[in-house]
Amino acid sequence: MTGDQVTGGRATERSGDTGRTAARLAEFRELAARSQSSGTARAIARQRSRGKKTARERIALLLDPGSFVELDALARNHSTDPDLDDRPYGDGVIIGHGTVDGRPLAVFAQDFTVAGGTLGKTHGEKICKILDLAAKVGCPVVGINDGAGGRIQEGVVAQALYGEIFFRNVRLSGVVPQISMIMGPCAGGAAYSPALTDFVVMVDRTSHMFVTGPDVLAVAMGERVGLEELGGARVHNARSGNAHHLAADEEDAIDYVRHLLSFLPDNNHDGPPVFAAGKDPDGTVLDSLVPGPTNQPYDMYAVMSAIVDDGDFLEVQQLFAPNIICAFGRIDGNPVGIVANQPLKLAGCLDIDASEKAARFVRTCDAFNIPIVTLVDVPGFLPGSEQEWNGIIRRGAKLLYAYAEAAVPKITTIIRKAYGGAYVVMGSKHLRADLCFAWPTAEIAVMGAEAAVNILHREELAAAVDPAAVRSELIDEYDQTHCTPYRAAERGYVDAVIAPSETRKRIAAALRIMSNKRETSMPKRHGNIPL
Repeated sequence: MTGDQVTGGRATERSGDTGRTAARLAEFRELAARSQSSGTARAIARQRSRGKKTARERIALLLDPGSFVELDALARNHSTDPDLDDRPYGDGVIIGHGTVDGRPLAVFAQDFTVAGGTLGKTHGEKICKILDLAAKVGCPVVGINDGAGGRIQEGVVAQALYGEIFFRNVRLSGVVPQISMIMGPCAGGAAYSPALTDFVVMVDRTSHMFVTGPDVLAVAMGERVGLEELGGARVHNARSGNAHHLAADEEDAIDYVRHLLSFLPDNNHDGPPVFAAGKDPDGTVLDSLVPGPTNQPYDMYAVMSAIVDDGDFLEVQQLFAPNIICAFGRIDGNPVGIVANQPLKLAGCLDIDASEKAARFVRTCDAFNIPIVTLVDVPGFLPGSEQEWNGIIRRGAKLLYAYAEAAVPKITTIIRKAYGGAYVVMGSKHLRADLCFAWPTAEIAVMGAEAAVNILHREELAAAVDPAAVRSELIDEYDQTHCTPYRAAERGYVDAVIAPSETRKRIAAALRIMSNKRETSMPKRHGNIPL
């Protein structure tokens, strides 16, 4: 064979290789394009008509531009069921990772335009994969839920995959932040995954979450209830407490999640992100904020605005149990979790809902290394037979347990009332608050003056010629003797009585000195919180 023949043969071979490569690349590009498409044009139009975005649009809004890296785009259902002959790429869920403000985030988004976002084997395995990735690298995970539940055609396989997801939610709990966004239906077993995560965000009028839907309720129980009334976003934000933010629309939901992530660390081994110190609010307004009469309310939001950077904070569960406020803010650039009684609602009393709301928030902060700042104005636990019958003792004890268990820096400031057992529960020194301050207006006592006088001086008042005058005198005496911060300060239960205008400065100094706090707990498998 001549040299020209050999060269020509090689050229032909290379030409054939190039042709095969080009064909493979063309096939790849075709498959990649198909994997990027959502459902049918009709399904997408129906999605938009409901005010909802597609799964890819939601991911694009959530993540930094150009940062999304998709995984398993070519995954398909492998069922041999003839009812599942349509096997779209992705199987109705998009998974991957990207960044938010330059920080890593794992994400999955169910695609309602593909098989109604129902969960089957491949769909569930993809969600498990991204949860496993979040665990491996130690980054937060956001799940965008918009699906009609388990895929009926796949039977028990769908339920098995729900179990796998739930198991991972529990494994990741307290390890990396988990945030659920409900952007459409989330029904049946699917509802339990968001319930296991740290935060749930719902969109007004388009989000619905329930275990048993209206149609089944009507048949099984004869109960007629609308979709919105049963499991709408407002119900879960204001009544059930299952959700943490009511978003006006999908953009608002995504903005809230991005803001929320700015307060949270990547995982439980990291500290929360620190920013440059913001503008120092005018604290002098606090010197005249609290009214003289203890039965006259004021707005605790005004106190919070005067102690956090730029007067800015992000509230959690704003519509649920409004008698207690839970929010994230920053003091000198450092994230803090704020728990505060709200005198404008139920006089700031602790009830069942407030106790559980605050307990969950305290434990979340403790899990992710966020210091807890407590602002106290609490007249006690809400009295009443309904509260007693519904378990205020056990459920109120959750807040006590959460504060006692928390190992992060705990800074408490008593604004006005701190009565009875509620004083102890609200992050007191007795539950190992690291530093406890009190304003001169603080009243740390077993109960208020009027109630105490009626009990202690019942016989004297009954025998008095002028009971009203005697009662008034005794109340003034009790006020001067017991309803002050100074007895507690004498015993070291309060570390310092401070001017209200100094609150931010004192809390900031406390956070600095406690930044290297080390605390060990007794060895045990886990505590037995009164669930």
